[in-house]
Amino acid sequence: MTNMDGKVVLVTGASAGVGRATARAFARAGAKVGLLARESEGLEETRRELLVLGAEAEVFPADVADAEAVFAAAEACRDRLGPIDIWVNNAMTTIIGKLGQVSPEEFRRVTEVTYLGYVHGTMAALRQMEPRDAGVIVQVGSALAYRGIPLQSAYCGAKHAIRGFSDALRTELIHSQSRIRITSVHLPAVNTTQFDWARTKREAQPRPVAPVYSPQAAADAIVHAAMNPKREYWLGRSTAMTILGAMALPSFMDRYLARNTVEGQDRDEPVEPDREDNLRSPVEDLHEPDGAFDDEARAHAVLLPASVTLATLAGGTLLVAGLAGAALAKVFGTARGRH
Repeated sequence: MTNMDGKVVLVTGASAGVGRATARAFARAGAKVGLLARESEGLEETRRELLVLGAEAEVFPADVADAEAVFAAAEACRDRLGPIDIWVNNAMTTIIGKLGQVSPEEFRRVTEVTYLGYVHGTMAALRQMEPRDAGVIVQVGSALAYRGIPLQSAYCGAKHAIRGFSDALRTELIHSQSRIRITSVHLPAVNTTQFDWARTKREAQPRPVAPVYSPQAAADAIVHAAMNPKREYWLGRSTAMTILGAMALPSFMDRYLARNTVEGQDRDEPVEPDREDNLRSPVEDLHEPDGAFDDEARAHAVLLPASVTLATLAGGTLLVAGLAGAALAKVFGTARGRH
């Protein structure tokens, strides 16, 4: 792990899941870590873990949908830990169900947290980074930022919006010759507790679409991206295949996902009548990084810059096209020779 002694990192959604695993990974690398989420108890648990690792850590309870609360948390982090060098936007919520089952208020709430939470976090980060003309903003994305799937229209829409927002901001930073970097890490399905507390309209308990990876694999990728901030990273072969499939064969992907990922998001157990969810308020006692799918979660995943993946694909396509063209030329040349 790259040494990050003296760096100040703030992670949103740090009380559980990928955010909590990411906070641990930064702490192990020597960073001072600010922890932001709604639920104070989960944040304190994470902070105690980081102190055991020898890291300096502080908690900043806030709802990322509340811009002023995020700005205040960022200022408090600066006062207690120092100016923020790395900001990781990770907080999210989702609702699982067909669009006709989702109310406008529920859809708005997912958008406010999962999309506008990233906008607010990015604004807060820039307020501290622009005067120093230095810093890295990490947008924790998803394969679903490129390819929507059934039952998660609000979440997929938010992830698409984050990608467009980040692309626009990147061009502004380039135009102003800023040294602030913005990087996105697009993740595959991850084994987190969100599938135990996400609001669902289904009769069966929700699950991630296989294959599933561990939060630690995601956390390691995020730390790497923060220290090596290329434009985009794709984590896991399934992410690359999903994104490339969306680019090359969108209609095929429509039919494939319609056929495989509706029931593919159902567990073989019913939703309990008194099941709590975290759409409006935190759920207690579910603040671990890992969820209920340890048996199938993969601990390691290949991490590639998107540019490398696309260049490799383009090179392969050109090679195949060149070979095909040479073969056709030979065939037609032979045919002309026979005449």
